[in-house]
Amino acid sequence: MPDMSSPHPAPRAVLSPCVGVCAIAADGLCEGCHRTLDEIARWSAMDDGQRLRLMNDVLPEREARRRASAA
Repeated sequence: MPDMSSPHPAPRAVLSPCVGVCAIAADGLCEGCHRTLDEIARWSAMDDGQRLRLMNDVLPEREARRRASAA
């Protein structure tokens, strides 16, 4: 049971962006999460800062590029 007496909640781990659509496309990115095979393999070794940068900066940009090229 979490310690509710603390004024600061415990930090939560950054969850994987995996959505269960695991297929690597011709561009080398996963169809579901837009990560490279290397990023997928290294996920468990990344610290939260690296994970957040990937989630907040890199993956949305990749997804937007993919959508633009598909249009």
